[in-house]
Amino acid sequence: MTEQIIINITDQSGRVDAILAKEKLPYSRTILSNWLQTGHVLVNGNKVKRAYKVTTGDQISIIPPELVTTEIVAEDIPLDIVYEDNDVLVVNKPQGMVVHPAAGHASGTLVNALIFHAPLSTINGEFRPGIVHRIDRDTSGLLMVAKNDQAHQILSAQLKEHKNDRIYYALVRGEFVEDSGTIDAPIGRHKVDRKKQAVQEGGRNAVTHFEVIKRYVGYTLLKVSLETGRTHQIRVHMTYIGHPIVGDPVYGSAQKLPGVDLVGQMLHAKTLSLTQPTTGEKLVFDSNLPDYFEAALATLTPIIKSDN
Repeated sequence: MTEQIIINITDQSGRVDAILAKEKLPYSRTILSNWLQTGHVLVNGNKVKRAYKVTTGDQISIIPPELVTTEIVAEDIPLDIVYEDNDVLVVNKPQGMVVHPAAGHASGTLVNALIFHAPLSTINGEFRPGIVHRIDRDTSGLLMVAKNDQAHQILSAQLKEHKNDRIYYALVRGEFVEDSGTIDAPIGRHKVDRKKQAVQEGGRNAVTHFEVIKRYVGYTLLKVSLETGRTHQIRVHMTYIGHPIVGDPVYGSAQKLPGVDLVGQMLHAKTLSLTQPTTGEKLVFDSNLPDYFEAALATLTPIIKSDN
């Protein structure tokens, strides 16, 4: 069982959920918010609401729930493992594979395959063992997975402190005039469609950097890097600036390519860097664009820039 964490309030001020978000904790904001509601985060031994405002002398206790034996079925599903040691595993996830079991996806997920392959960390509970960060079902590419709890805590801290490089390639609708740029726009849950995210006032800080890799007639191939890691961040930001990702069924009205049968958004997590939790070595991994991505690009007409 993971040990209890104590936070003593000295000069901190504000809502308890905001205080927790600022601490270097190995748990996501969502998990901590849920634990506040279920009594696994207490203030002075008492259950409080997320909006509770701390005062000097308060003591926050984080008591992770006792893990139950997982009921996830280990499945012998082939994995494209890019790297593996005693602490971490980097896998190249195919498009169409869900990362972890959830409603409607009890099997066939990346986690089902991973627990067949190796022991994983337990920090994220029974349904997300080893998962430090996620990418969407129809986004392909590189993910890091923790094989033990200590490695998970260190890798999570790296993510929170923006010490990991995560570079994506995205094919978007429209032709960019600029060669590079930054989208700095807050993201929160959509006010009408609660299954979606949207750029909106009062949302969480979200920053996305982009660089043009290649221009095509009607389309642009971008290299995109994340400064923050909000849900659906790249997809939301690209739609916000008027360049939805091709094939995105949620934020891009399922933008299609003529003559190409796409099953999801044209978004690939191409490059990932991390610091090895035990040795401190900087590790950088790169992946090729999937065949479906290359085949789609081959149908487009490149724009050749004139030197004049």
